Amino acid sequence: MTDTPLDLLAVAAHPDDAELTCGGTLARAAEQGYRTGILDLTRGEMASRGSPEIRAEEADRAAAALGVAVRANAGLPDARLENSQEARRVVVAHLRRLSPATVILPYPRGRHPDHRIASELARDACFLAGLRRYDGGPARRPEKVLYAMAYREDAVKPTFVVPLTEAQFERKIEAARCYASQFEGSTAAGEIFPTGQSLIERIETASRHYGSLIRAAHGEPFHTDETMRVEDVMALGVRSL
Repeated sequence: MTDTPLDLLAVAAHPDDAELTCGGTLARAAEQGYRTGILDLTRGEMASRGSPEIRAEEADRAAAALGVAVRANAGLPDARLENSQEARRVVVAHLRRLSPATVILPYPRGRHPDHRIASELARDACFLAGLRRYDGGPARRPEKVLYAMAYREDAVKPTFVVPLTEAQFERKIEAARCYASQFEGSTAAGEIFPTGQSLIERIETASRHYGSLIRAAHGEPFHTDETMRVEDVMALGVRSL
């Protein structure tokens, strides 16, 4: 375990996935005083551009741009990710060491098989991490699981959207720009399909769209399987009419 448990951990299949889907939320949480982290499941070694070494350097710079306290890599095989017993043990060990209260996972459906499998693998590992007799303990299970759903064409309506200030959005863009080996001159990435815009412009278009859903300049959308609880209906945000 780390000396200080994480408040928020984003689990992603590849370096740069977390930056694109929830980088603004990580930056916002860090500004709010929460201890944040990113766990990349693979090194992205099967990518057509760059190299694992270059991407590791880029990932460190991106984490610094977002104010992330901890960045770790599970070292699982890129493009061959499996929700196997062996892989679960690896991810459980990281979860127990990092001890996050809340985790952000990839959306359960995805064009890249690793994205879909990463979501299922991490979700199962979150549960198993709380079993005292699983793999020697100690039992550490996150309290909340969120699914990042930015750029999805097949997603349900967001459960909620996190508003981003212009400064927080710029930190997200700064983090994305750290991955020059992957994104420089690109018009698409991962689940982001090309529209003729540069990748940075495409990210901004999506960010402003999600922000508009909650009457904010920018936003990042999330889904929860469980129904959200509201204590005071008079305090609900976003006007209906």
